[in-house]
Amino acid sequence: MLVPTVTEKSRTGAQAALALGALGVVFGDIGTSPLYAVEAVFNPADPHPVAETKASIYGVVSLIFWSVTIVVTLKYVLLVMRADNQGEGGIMALITLIRQGELPGGRRTKVVLAALGIFGASLFFGDSMITPAISVLSAVEGLKVVEPSLAHLVVPITAGIVVALFASQRYGTAAVGRLFGPVMVVWFLIIGACGISGIAVHPQVLEALSPTYALDFLFGHFGTAFFSLAAVVLAFTGAEALYADLGHFGRLPITAAWLGLVFPALILNYMGQGALLIDHGDAAGSFFLLVPAWGRVPMIFLATVATVIASQAVITGAYSVAHQAMQLGYLPRLRVVYTSAKTMGQIYVPWINWLLMAAVLALVFAFRTSASLAFAYGTAVTGTIAITTLLFFYVARRQWGKPLWLVVPGALAFLAFDLLFFSANLTKLAHGAWFPLLVGLAVFTVLTTWQRGRELVSARRERQEGCLRTFVEELHQREPPLPRSPGTAVFLNRSPQTTPLAMRATVEHNRTLHEHALILSIETLPVPTVEPEERFAVDDLGYSDDGISHLTARFGYMEQPDVPAALRCAAEGPLGFPLDEESASYFLSTVELRPGNGNGMARWRKRLFLASSHVSADAADYFGLPRERTVVMGSLIEV
Repeated sequence: MLVPTVTEKSRTGAQAALALGALGVVFGDIGTSPLYAVEAVFNPADPHPVAETKASIYGVVSLIFWSVTIVVTLKYVLLVMRADNQGEGGIMALITLIRQGELPGGRRTKVVLAALGIFGASLFFGDSMITPAISVLSAVEGLKVVEPSLAHLVVPITAGIVVALFASQRYGTAAVGRLFGPVMVVWFLIIGACGISGIAVHPQVLEALSPTYALDFLFGHFGTAFFSLAAVVLAFTGAEALYADLGHFGRLPITAAWLGLVFPALILNYMGQGALLIDHGDAAGSFFLLVPAWGRVPMIFLATVATVIASQAVITGAYSVAHQAMQLGYLPRLRVVYTSAKTMGQIYVPWINWLLMAAVLALVFAFRTSASLAFAYGTAVTGTIAITTLLFFYVARRQWGKPLWLVVPGALAFLAFDLLFFSANLTKLAHGAWFPLLVGLAVFTVLTTWQRGRELVSARRERQEGCLRTFVEELHQREPPLPRSPGTAVFLNRSPQTTPLAMRATVEHNRTLHEHALILSIETLPVPTVEPEERFAVDDLGYSDDGISHLTARFGYMEQPDVPAALRCAAEGPLGFPLDEESASYFLSTVELRPGNGNGMARWRKRLFLASSHVSADAADYFGLPRERTVVMGSLIEV
């Protein structure tokens, strides 16, 4: 008999802890879908209602089972999560994989796919607005099942929970996060048990596990089934979260949690709701009707906690996507607050937080019920999923070298499935599906406009700055030599080839330079984190004894560039001269942007770029510079 070693036991324990953590973060969105998915399919207010017949109930339950199996289990868990960027997942990871120069493929194809990926990430912000609204609404609507006279309190209570949820974000989720996993374990066990109780009433509903019911309903009643797909998609919202949180928990813990608990519990509950419909005949409140009357009030409380957890997952996901977009040059620098001393991924972005809260409250007051809001939900989800499919199979072909005979049929099959759901959701455009598309288009416009404007400003700024090596040569040829004052000056500069405007101004106007002048460039690489040995590159600019050096500090897109901390590490390693970080002076070169007549962007995009620049966080705060030793020098650039 083989006895597990201590190492194996500790490894198993660590995996179990990660799986428990994944239950509290990754599966909140998809795990609360039973609250509204079945009810949305049979919603009588739907412009294309589905009749509650035995054939349609079996067909819908079968469609839900096979859709979740194909999209989540087969595509995301078994395939897509294998495409990681140094352990990080999500659509931004796929974009960075495609953008990497060593990945084979044409430049134009990469640009188009990267643009598609950015649009997919933009759609996620629409999802981040709808998920808290529909999740919390659907939980609080349980009050109408317990006591119909309380229906008028649903919207005010939901709004209060939403405000409290977003107001608490600045405190971080480190302490609360430890409770998320156990709460969601209880949630999945209870909804699975409720599903079993429903199945016991009508056990024949298990026949719907056969794909023949889904196919018969889809092709035999296509006119009805096609429109029902817009609500069936609600059963796998949150699938992208499994991939996006890959870096936090790893593929094996997420897979174990999904296959071991989440998937069975969800399917049991959907089957139970189907059995209840056959016996009861009314989909309104079907989730809460599975619960015994004595347990409905506690279930409302548990459901509300679960939906807050689901909302927390997409809110923090929005922070992460925004942070990655900043690091990759698609957003201006926004203020980022790190809420945990131990976990760098736990961040709070105030500007994004309050924007999301305003949008969520507007959705709650505009749609007022989860059934109405369900019309708007699926477009963003299916759009992002379809784009992820396309990017994944490109990576599978170009990076992994999978044969065309395998990649093309697989891509076509999954894309056909995704686009069928996407087209079904487009039929709800007039009923709210326009909202996530509008949000996605607006965010995509902001991201691409900032990237393009940043490129134009950088090009014009480089012309003003001039060549750094030429500037150093001129300093050495200067007669009389330039006076040097004691101490160290750190000049932050975007490019390693050009002269910092602040350094040029110091020499030309103050006619002096510090004894040690360090030009520092921050480079964000398309990888999540950078290894310590690859962090720095030092260039003496042709002279090893003049005290003027250039240092490149490299960071991954999941890291925050902390300049003083980086300099402390560099002084202990490759810098080559002593640097007292506690007394060094920092010089920033800022530019004032004004609209000009130059080409490169339409005038309305120039205005949008200039407006976006006003929300940019202070550079000293962003890079962690000490205020009392930071000097800011500006110049004017026309866009």
